[in-house]
Amino acid sequence: MERVNVLFADETVCLDHARIMELEQLLGAKTAEDVAIRAMEELSARLAHCETLFQLGKWKDLRKSARSMIAIGDQIGMTSLSLVSQHVVDTIDAQDTTAIAATFYRLLRIGDRSLSDYWDQQNLSG
Repeated sequence: MERVNVLFADETVCLDHARIMELEQLLGAKTAEDVAIRAMEELSARLAHCETLFQLGKWKDLRKSARSMIAIGDQIGMTSLSLVSQHVVDTIDAQDTTAIAATFYRLLRIGDRSLSDYWDQQNLSG
C-alpha cells in the first residue's frame, strides 16, 4: 500500500495594520472605508478574471492582472496578497508552468482569505 500525503492549504494572511491606520489618518475613516471597499471589489473581480486567464493559458494577460493586484493590495495593506501576486508574476517571467500553477492557486487561496479577513477585521459589513 502506498502512503498518501495530504497537504493542508490553510495559511495565515498578513495585513499591514500600520498601512490601514495610515489610510484612515490620511483620508478620514469614512473615505478610507470607501477606498477599501472599492479596492476589495476590484481585487475580487481581478481574482475571478485571473482564474479565467489561467484556465485559458493566457500568461501575458495573467501577468498583467496579477501585477495590478500588487499595487491594489499594497494600497490597502494586504501584504500577503501583494507578495503572492509578485510570485505569480515571477513564475510567469520564468516560464515555469508548474510553478505558475502552484503560485496561482496559492494566490486564489490567499486572495480569498485576505478579502475575508480584511472584511471581518475592518467590520465593513455596516
